[in-house]
Amino acid sequence: MNIPVVDLAEFNSGDPARKQKFVEQLGKAFEDTGFVAVKNHTIPDALIADLYEYVQQFFGLNSATKDNYEIPGLAGQRGFTSFGKEHAKGFDAPDLKEFFQFGQEVEDSDPIKSEYPANITVTEVPAFTPTLLKAYRSFEESGKALLQAIALYLNLDENYFDEYVHNGNSILRAIYYPPIVHEPKSAIRAEQHEDINLITLLVGASADGLEILTKQQEWLPVTSLPEQIVVNVGDMLQRLTNNKLRSTTHRVVNPPREKWATPRFSIPFFLHPKSKMSLACLSSCIDAQHPKMYEDYSAGDYLDERLREIGLKK
Repeated sequence: MNIPVVDLAEFNSGDPARKQKFVEQLGKAFEDTGFVAVKNHTIPDALIADLYEYVQQFFGLNSATKDNYEIPGLAGQRGFTSFGKEHAKGFDAPDLKEFFQFGQEVEDSDPIKSEYPANITVTEVPAFTPTLLKAYRSFEESGKALLQAIALYLNLDENYFDEYVHNGNSILRAIYYPPIVHEPKSAIRAEQHEDINLITLLVGASADGLEILTKQQEWLPVTSLPEQIVVNVGDMLQRLTNNKLRSTTHRVVNPPREKWATPRFSIPFFLHPKSKMSLACLSSCIDAQHPKMYEDYSAGDYLDERLREIGLKK
């Protein structure tokens, strides 16, 4: 499936007409499919290449070494999470993956720093941690611009999301789907799910497998060109907009049997706001035809609930 393609350079052009065209394209795509491909996303190609190189070096370490970076009590929010720990909401079988998560580094005097656990530094791959930080900041900037466009589409102030994104609880996740060595019991690489956050930015993937569920209840593979990133709506944004913008169900399927020996690497950036942000449905998204669908939640409370549902938090 060719998902809609938008050009972030149009939004950043300084031309009001081009900017407004981008806002309409992005908003309509998020209403219709919940997924877009973004070109000119401002994340440097060289940084992406470095990121994948060091991610693969980390996951190439032996299990005992990686296990040293799995920290009990953090619900997988920092450091390594070993194979088979996470499952999709509503499914018991664990996904066929392991992952490493890197979170916010508060670099000013914001007291929110006390809410976040420290990031985990990997000593065996010295460039890994600083490259994760560079990538995190780059994703954060691109995500901020996309949310500004979303705010305009929703007739909010352009900077509505800015205060919540700054020092927000976003997560950069590096995922490794190992080669499949025997018949899986019931799971696929990542069972069908919706993301928890506001938006997800996905840069590249080393093998195919991503599929989205259409309005016609058909699974269709999603591909993007190397210079594009894939961006999708998460459940928090769907709640905030009372289902105006769609959090589309997606999954990562296993490759054909002849390609079972092929691993898959994927690096999504889950853009989360500060925990205090209200997810109460916007009044502008509620009317007689669209009654309020969700009870009021804060972003922090909603994240906590979902982490329990997917097995990362007890």
